[in-house]
Amino acid sequence: METVQNFIASNKERFLNELMELLRIPSISADSAYAGDVRKMAEALEKSLTSIGVDNVKIFETPGHPIVYGEKIVDENLPTVLVYGHYDVQPPDPLELWDSPPFEPVIKNEKIYARGACDDKGQMYMHVKAVEAMLAENALACNVKFLIEGEEEVGSVNLENFCVEQKSLLECDVILISDTSIIANDTPSVTVGLRGLSYIEVEVTGASKDLHSGTFGGAVANPINELSKMIASLKDENNSITIPGFYDDVIVLTESERAALNEAPFDLDAYKNELKIEDVEGEKGYTTIERASIRPTLDVNGMWGGYIGEGAKTVLPSKAFAKISMRLVPNQDPDKITKMFTDHFNAIAPKSVTVKVTPHHGGPPYVTPTNTIEYQAAEKAYEAGFGKKPIPARAGGSIPIVSIFENVLGVKTVLMGFGLNTDDIHSPNEHYGLFNYYKGIETIPYFYQFYAEMKN
Repeated sequence: METVQNFIASNKERFLNELMELLRIPSISADSAYAGDVRKMAEALEKSLTSIGVDNVKIFETPGHPIVYGEKIVDENLPTVLVYGHYDVQPPDPLELWDSPPFEPVIKNEKIYARGACDDKGQMYMHVKAVEAMLAENALACNVKFLIEGEEEVGSVNLENFCVEQKSLLECDVILISDTSIIANDTPSVTVGLRGLSYIEVEVTGASKDLHSGTFGGAVANPINELSKMIASLKDENNSITIPGFYDDVIVLTESERAALNEAPFDLDAYKNELKIEDVEGEKGYTTIERASIRPTLDVNGMWGGYIGEGAKTVLPSKAFAKISMRLVPNQDPDKITKMFTDHFNAIAPKSVTVKVTPHHGGPPYVTPTNTIEYQAAEKAYEAGFGKKPIPARAGGSIPIVSIFENVLGVKTVLMGFGLNTDDIHSPNEHYGLFNYYKGIETIPYFYQFYAEMKN
């Protein structure tokens, strides 16, 4: 392992420059205008995997964006690690809030600022470089397969079918993903739980056309007003979600489990200062750590309607829209929650408007056990890389493909993230620390070493 670490140390500048080139590609999967750039990113990864000695590198077409696959089978008797990542990124809007252009990466204060720096190009590319280092020093202790998709940010809509169709190709012993975070650079952690997701768009319609607000105001329903009231009613004074049956399947942690969760280092004042807020908010009776990990949520992600251009235009809009996400916890089923929401939203709509609810993407929550050799190998890897034992922690985000992997491929996933919750993923000025990028590349090879030892 010493030779691997020496190889990494002597190639840091090149590893960084290669990542910077990938960050310059605006691979925005949600916007069809960037389809060419998404493909360009897939082709860049195909070239990168091939250049480090990965075999059978191929771009698989899907009804949406392509999937990049590659493998290195060093010995059929060795365990196989399937590395999953995604190369697509969130839209950078609002652009005016970026301090530098989102696809012109810059380094400030030892951090890389660019869309996708942490989520997930930086974290995904750590695995490519770690495998390069192991191959260069003939130290790859496991077989490895890469599965890197271009639709994670739009719900991985084509990945499940791909996994079913290519089940034999993807056969492996464990899935390895870096798309999560650690508690802090001096407090490593292994993510052992993810929240699920139900993502919905709602449309509220009043009159068949925009109306003059003077002539019709006060006599005809304003869809924006009604939508606002309907959304406001979805939570009560305790910030509990009011959809009937919403909490029925929620697994409530014991007092001892909650106490253990809250032992993780957390400074509430520093948290508020970082976010520039006076106080936190959330479901009554739970800590901030609990609200962001073990409790479900309902949030409006966007809302629009009427006239929002410069100056005044006094209209009653015909339509109002909102995008709403619900983060789910174990045992909640996203399809069941989506139906609950749809039924409830239609039920609370006044007769003066009509409602349309359109489900988008989602996925179930996931909890990984800590008594497996997969987890124990990750634990030892972090200890070797950081010099201290990691804390098992639950994350608030969602990676829908994790449950699909378990259902289709029948294997567990290890979530070895290296980002920080303060990296502003999905927000303006997303960034990723140079420490975290390099530490990931240095730590990942230890997982292969320890996993091979434990597996055999």
